[in-house]
Amino acid sequence: MKILITELIWKEGIEELINNGYQVDYDESLWSNREELLKKINKYDALIVRNQTSVDQELMAAGTQLKVIGRLGVGLDNIDTKTAKKMGIPVVYAKNANATSVAEYVMMAMLSVSRPLHLADYDVKKGNWDRKTYTGMEIAGKTLGLIGLGEISHRVAKRAISFGMNVIGYDPYIADYDHIVSETGVQIKESLADLLAESDFISLHVPLTPSTKYLISESELQLMKVTSYIINTSRGGIINERDLAAALTNGSIAGAFLDVLETEPIHPANELLTCPNAVVTPHIAGLTEESQIRTSLLVAKEVAKVMKHQPSLCVI
Repeated sequence: MKILITELIWKEGIEELINNGYQVDYDESLWSNREELLKKINKYDALIVRNQTSVDQELMAAGTQLKVIGRLGVGLDNIDTKTAKKMGIPVVYAKNANATSVAEYVMMAMLSVSRPLHLADYDVKKGNWDRKTYTGMEIAGKTLGLIGLGEISHRVAKRAISFGMNVIGYDPYIADYDHIVSETGVQIKESLADLLAESDFISLHVPLTPSTKYLISESELQLMKVTSYIINTSRGGIINERDLAAALTNGSIAGAFLDVLETEPIHPANELLTCPNAVVTPHIAGLTEESQIRTSLLVAKEVAKVMKHQPSLCVI
């Protein structure tokens, strides 16, 4: 059987598939050639993508032999899962494979605010010795607000608590005895407004759905402390970027760390690029060498299981 991979995958995943006896065709730029992809897809039993291949009804209809779709990550907004379900095509995702990497990114964002060592180093190498400017602050005792309380938030919470932070959370789908509450100790807030008003740092961990589109807009930003920071490693579109740029410019909040944007790569005219208190990174929160090996291996193994009619815990 034949497997097509249209985006970047680590070699360990390809080796796993080949060792299972599959023929693998790998072209990490094929996602950008829609016409060619539509022409080729009917020859393959499985399709493995990352987040740039649009796996919509048209593509699945053209893939007449498709038995499974693998997603090298956890977000599924580029895959029409409803159509896949109707067509009986299982979708496998990299369950929790990059959770630690994202959690460490969030911690790094908060630590870089409290002690910007890279800026102090740059200043010293220019000939200065400005101890007052780079005095910094502690994150111990500060409040971290987590919006969405899944596995990534759980790992962020454990790390933040170990630093002495107060961790609060908002998620309408979390119950009192879920582990992030009963074992980790995250304090649940009854409303998003309460969380925004109390937090020194806010970290977003929700999928992009009609209900979360622009979850953070002007009215929500106005509820935040002027000294607070917002961190988005989930999906672009959860924050209204124009409203955020305005809040950063007028000092309504102190800063933002954005790893995801509505348009990726970022458009040169995006106002956030001119905000000195916005740190923008190229969708790398989940990209570490370790996480990408785990992601590639996990998806390869789970796709192979589905192809062999074996149960998979990573099918949505």
